[in-house]
Amino acid sequence: MTTERTPQAAEASAAAGRELGLTVTEPTVLYDLFSAVVHLTPSPVVARIPLVLQLTPAEAGDRQQRELDVAQWVYEQGGQVVRPSPLVPRRPVQRDGFSMSFWEYVEHDKSTDPDYEQGTVRSVALHALLAEYPGELPWFSPVTPAVPQAMEQLTADTPLLSAEGVDRARREWAVLEPLCSTREAWEAAFPASQVQPIHGDAPYYNIIPTAQGVLWSDFEDITLGPIEWDLAGVPPEYTQLYNKAAAEQGRPLLDERAQVAANLARALQLLAVLPLTPQMPGMADALAPMVDDWRSGPFAHGLV
Repeated sequence: MTTERTPQAAEASAAAGRELGLTVTEPTVLYDLFSAVVHLTPSPVVARIPLVLQLTPAEAGDRQQRELDVAQWVYEQGGQVVRPSPLVPRRPVQRDGFSMSFWEYVEHDKSTDPDYEQGTVRSVALHALLAEYPGELPWFSPVTPAVPQAMEQLTADTPLLSAEGVDRARREWAVLEPLCSTREAWEAAFPASQVQPIHGDAPYYNIIPTAQGVLWSDFEDITLGPIEWDLAGVPPEYTQLYNKAAAEQGRPLLDERAQVAANLARALQLLAVLPLTPQMPGMADALAPMVDDWRSGPFAHGLV
């Protein structure tokens, strides 16, 4: 799903890699959607470059630095994770209007599909590890301030929405915002919810099968937040899998009421992507089932 900016991002990452001393003869795009993932062939290095984030390069760089720091820390604790490339400095690079980070290239094991049920179980171990992370993290950054800013950009012309849909989304956010705007508000509303450093973007899904085992990846949304956010939007059987594993490992269980709030926050976060779909061919089609599910569900998904 190549965006208009993908070729420019690939060339920018190749040029930046060469300036860092890497041999780059043929940058190969491995994946692109919200970010381009470019193998700087033949070097064992991958560049990841956000394509459609509504952030300045400096803001994107701050976000990437947090991701690099956390991934390196997880690696140093013995966690199975895609680590920052040891061949270049562990910092983001700005070039040609892009902000990029550099990662060790790992060979995907294409003989097997990712096991998302097992990924859900492994999320418990990741949460146990991240609970000890000593660095400073922002509060619930995938939701606040991202969702309220995006709500202002929704219009009746937004793909897959209508004036009624925009009104509903904003009214639902008005219900949710007081609950998740601060850590104190969340913990007051959901005292049984475990708040700690979390992956921030579906750790059960962002896994890479390799010959050396399954690796966690994509920590770009690393944040301080409720563990329920990392399971937001999954089918009930996945939350049951998580809770069974958490009980076996002596870890906190998902709080049912907090999960309802996290699920709604996730739905609104995805709706907030809709204004960007003209930049991403095919994205509207991919999001259509989610929008239909949201529209057919109860207002505020049971929070009122």
